[in-house]
Amino acid sequence: MDPPASILARAPGRAIAYCRAQGKTPGVVFLPGFRSDMQGGKALALEAHCRNAGRAFVRFDYTGHGRSEGRFEEGTVGAWRADVLEVLDRLTAGPQVLVGSSMGGWLMLLAALARPERIAGLVGIATAADFATRLMEKRLPDAAKAALARDGIVHLPSAYTPEPTPVTKRLVEESRTHELLHAPIPLRCPVRLIHGTADPDVPWQLSLELLQRLESAEVELHLVKDGDHRLSSAQDLARLCRVVEAVCQLAEAR
Repeated sequence: MDPPASILARAPGRAIAYCRAQGKTPGVVFLPGFRSDMQGGKALALEAHCRNAGRAFVRFDYTGHGRSEGRFEEGTVGAWRADVLEVLDRLTAGPQVLVGSSMGGWLMLLAALARPERIAGLVGIATAADFATRLMEKRLPDAAKAALARDGIVHLPSAYTPEPTPVTKRLVEESRTHELLHAPIPLRCPVRLIHGTADPDVPWQLSLELLQRLESAEVELHLVKDGDHRLSSAQDLARLCRVVEAVCQLAEAR
């Protein structure tokens, strides 16, 4: 059973729920995906691994997600980036390895650009950089595009939840100010990208494009044949823990 979450107090309606394990550095911070939360299989597997390794670990819910305050419909990439930075600044100390799943991969890049001195490495799983425009907006049917322009919100069916996903015009438009793939990305820490070749939501070619944009010489792309978007099987989770630990040990050796 998942333990009760701690609460990071902020402005009214912006409190962040989190779970933290103390340990050595570099620590690990897990960033979940769009409409996901800190109780998923990847977050829990990494927490168990870090506890066994005596390594510091934090998982949390963005505002409007999981047990944190706020309404999902009011969220933006910029607001969720601010959540990540708040967690990094207030709940961690020393070098950290950020692990981002899907949208969390985009947010880990944005956080690393804002706090390069704190980042020992990055691990992205199906990294969905620039997804709001590169993927979500482009895939909208004409009727949904018209509804988004007219009403400012559209509800799309989800393959992962019984409830439809609300997508707001504000989310799409605000995300343009955080896009990364149009230019070189000035990050020089070790980066490992894991992507399934059968991912129906975020094509693996997006991770290849990201690899080419990153200025770091320490970037590897691990393609998983026939892997899906979540990469949450026992084999996938074991691979993720191995990759994350290898990045941590690489940082320790420097």
